[in-house]
Amino acid sequence: MKKVILIFCLAFGYTQVSNAQVDFGLKAGVNYNNAGEDSFKNSTDDIVDGATAKTGFHAGLWFRGNLTDNGLYIRPEIVYTQVKTEFEQQSGSEDYSFKKLDVPVLLGHKFLGFANVFIGPSFQYILDDEINYRNITSDDFDKFSLGLQMGAGVEFGNIGIDVRWERGLSSNEAKFANNISNFTVDNRTNQIIFGLSLKL
Repeated sequence: MKKVILIFCLAFGYTQVSNAQVDFGLKAGVNYNNAGEDSFKNSTDDIVDGATAKTGFHAGLWFRGNLTDNGLYIRPEIVYTQVKTEFEQQSGSEDYSFKKLDVPVLLGHKFLGFANVFIGPSFQYILDDEINYRNITSDDFDKFSLGLQMGAGVEFGNIGIDVRWERGLSSNEAKFANNISNFTVDNRTNQIIFGLSLKL
């Protein structure tokens, strides 16, 4: 069902953008993942307190097509993301990272000639997870998951800057066990993402 939704959204975006003037470019930035928390406030408070949440990065491509004359647009992206996070087990917290491919399909609105706001689903596929703790083995994570992104940005010429919040919506867990301990790792993200984009 998730794959059907992804195909539908991508097809819808293509049909809309194919009839409009299309902008495209590159993007990159940093992301702060506040593992275990589920609110925008918790993530922003963590950054203000020194960004004790783990820092990752992202890079990819973006496309944008105008839907109306009053600034409404659709912006699909293809982004490679590395997320650093942690999990809790009996002796304390352990760091680990995973890599994923994100496909946000954002509906946005431009205003004041340079500002924009946007929101939309983010379809995510885990490429690699790096959990190595006392030779514990795990069931595979569900590689495909769904998240939500929302944010705001500004554009000056060909340069754009935005900040967005991403929250994983799908339950995405793996169970770990050996003869010493057992615990569950949840790969859902709760990120503040800072991005810089270049229109080509």
